[in-house]
Amino acid sequence: MAKGAEGKVQVALLRGINVGKAKRVAMADLRKLLESLGYSSVRTLLNSGNAVFVSADGAAKAASRIQAAIQEKLGVTCRVMVVTGADLAVIARENSLQKVANNPSRLMVAFPGSRADLGKLEPLLAQPWGAERLAIGSAAAYLWVPDGVILSSLSKAVDRAMGDSVTTRNWATILKLSQMTSA
Repeated sequence: MAKGAEGKVQVALLRGINVGKAKRVAMADLRKLLESLGYSSVRTLLNSGNAVFVSADGAAKAASRIQAAIQEKLGVTCRVMVVTGADLAVIARENSLQKVANNPSRLMVAFPGSRADLGKLEPLLAQPWGAERLAIGSAAAYLWVPDGVILSSLSKAVDRAMGDSVTTRNWATILKLSQMTSA
């Protein structure tokens, strides 16, 4: 999915949907909603709020429009982060924790609402995390949580530091989204 005349390939990441019974969003409804906003080549991945699309909007404007439309048309309040396909490629390249991670479902990428929000994680770099690891790139943070997210002290600390201004995806999902943006 290369850049077209109508815009850039982008990825929308919805925070906290389809977890338990609250905040349910069908991916077919999400695809229709994105198309109603004028976005093209819309595809979703998994049931956890990942959508790849082409848009002439900048990432921040697309995130704002999608977030507002989800609330207005689907009645669900959730934070939406959008990155371009090019930014996703940089995020994937910058992941220094690939060297220590041996399970892609436990290597997490944390997408902030804004790059400035990554500064909230700086104090966590100096803390001991046992087998867990934290790295901060130019547009995302990386967490190695070998015992899983639920048991992770690091993951909980990142959530406390970032609040609702972050959403995470595991490395396997990042690789699939990267394929979708470059296909």
